[in-house]
Amino acid sequence: MTEDIFETPSSTPNFQTELASQLAELVPEAVADGKIDVVKLQELLSQDAADTTERFGLFWPGKQQALRVAQMPTTATLRPEPEKSQAWETTKNVFIEGDNLEVLKILQKHYHGKIKIIYIDPPYNTGKDFVYPDNFKEGLATYLEWTKQVNQDGEKIHTNNESDGRFHSNWLNMIYPRLKLARNLLTEDGVMFISINEHEVAHLRKVCDEVFGESNFLAQIAWQNMDTVKNDAKFFSENHEYVLAYARNISLAKIQGTKKGEKQSAYYKNPDNDPRGPYLLTPLHAKSGTKAGIYEYKFVNGQTWSPPPGCFPRFSRDSLARLEADGRLWLDPKGEKVPQRKTYLSEVGDRMRPTTFWDYQQYGSTRVSNKEVSELIGKGMFQNPKPVKLMTALIDLIEDDGTATVLDFFAGSATTADAILQLNAEDGGNRKFILVQLPEPTPTESDAARTGFRRISDLSRHRIQMAANKISEELAQTLESFNRKLDLGFRAYKLAETSFAKWRPSDAIDMNALEQHLFDLRDSAFDAATEEDLLTEILIKQGYSLTESLKQVSISGLNLLSVGDGLVLAYLNEKIRPQLAALTAIAAHKPSRLIILEDAFQGDDELKTNLSQLCKSKNIELWTA
Repeated sequence: MTEDIFETPSSTPNFQTELASQLAELVPEAVADGKIDVVKLQELLSQDAADTTERFGLFWPGKQQALRVAQMPTTATLRPEPEKSQAWETTKNVFIEGDNLEVLKILQKHYHGKIKIIYIDPPYNTGKDFVYPDNFKEGLATYLEWTKQVNQDGEKIHTNNESDGRFHSNWLNMIYPRLKLARNLLTEDGVMFISINEHEVAHLRKVCDEVFGESNFLAQIAWQNMDTVKNDAKFFSENHEYVLAYARNISLAKIQGTKKGEKQSAYYKNPDNDPRGPYLLTPLHAKSGTKAGIYEYKFVNGQTWSPPPGCFPRFSRDSLARLEADGRLWLDPKGEKVPQRKTYLSEVGDRMRPTTFWDYQQYGSTRVSNKEVSELIGKGMFQNPKPVKLMTALIDLIEDDGTATVLDFFAGSATTADAILQLNAEDGGNRKFILVQLPEPTPTESDAARTGFRRISDLSRHRIQMAANKISEELAQTLESFNRKLDLGFRAYKLAETSFAKWRPSDAIDMNALEQHLFDLRDSAFDAATEEDLLTEILIKQGYSLTESLKQVSISGLNLLSVGDGLVLAYLNEKIRPQLAALTAIAAHKPSRLIILEDAFQGDDELKTNLSQLCKSKNIELWTA
């Protein structure tokens, strides 16, 4: 009956194995002895395969290993931290403290293809802000070493200096695997935005072209981040940064345009008191067309018009006549100026096609963002965070029904969360965020450290709480008008090693010893792990979200955890073997899934078999861990 029992996977998906399985299904003739026959695959793709002697793309030392790092499974988990959360029971927002590479792997199971918008503001590689070590011991071990502020040799981790020799390669080895994993999380119509400056923008474009496909490039936005001139600049004073925009699938992406500001609306005038309101004058000609379409038109005021040399009419004679009859043309009373079409502000709506230059007046500057963060959590806590205006504009670019999930895995000052809370407060939306931040120590002599914030992640959480408090106070009346309570909270999690002893074998053990090690293990879980810790890890690895509703229930004298009001029931006490009568009482509640620790059976195979038969008879999925 063991075939009727599902076993919780110990790690995240193995992307190499999954890719091989997909190839085997698509091209079965390229599989030999259970392995992909690369030579045969090349033969089958001979007409479409590139010449391997000459290749186009971006290459750097360590690229292949960086790709393997992205594909490598992890047994790591996320440990719930309700004490660091806000409205744990009801919120659908998430904040995670940990190395984003490991977290992105963990998110793959449930959030694959479910994230509408990803925004990141990664280290710009200026030689001062890049702290991710490049030793290819990427993963949980690197993260744990980082939290102790040392590397695998016990030395302090340092920034990526230009004198290191592989200045750009180090940065690319950091960003490449994270982008590979992030793309998997996007919905088919999802979009990713990446902030960057001059240091790595050229390399980042090439990497994104490879990860997303060159055809899915949307824009390279130049954001004017400064309204002053840096007189200490060596040659030119840089007053802008970039935001790269890539779609998962450009044919499905829905870009709805930017909202018109006062500056754009001011272009619309109404000098002749047109009852339709302000309008913008646009030419009747265009620079493209057919020569056969050129004609001369005579208006009712006697003025004649034909397109200037090299141009063509934008409208047919009949269309032009209809526009004139409907009063949608502007004609000079003196007959001297060229007739033009009226484009009314009331008809074009409050949005306009976005441009690739965003000025500081409409989208904020670093000076403005420093001020808004200082007013919120104190002066000098963050250096040059992104302004909320910029973030709200980016999120608002993507058309959705107000329920998008937004991921930011370089959370920093948590501007993304602030922006989402503000957007929801403005329009009553239900957008959700997932933020990830490395627990990077705050500088010893910084204002943040002196105030008691030991890590950047502590500051990030504090920013979200203060932003939520501000919205609650300043928009109280607006929030009351919504037909639901606005979600201003977040669940806090921390990246950690698996709580299950049997999933933590040492890499140094050979396979025979490893098998014996697993056989000899008596306890499934570490004593320090709570039942909530264990269930969270199991749910993550079974593909549930990070915001499932959990509560404790008691059935026939056994303490269980319930997920989704009894949809899933979990018995996670390996020290007390349940009796069949109690398990029968649990099955009577008809959960869709029952989870029980393997060691809770304490070697009683008959009890395990009986439970399996019982669950099968009631269409209950039985899972062990």
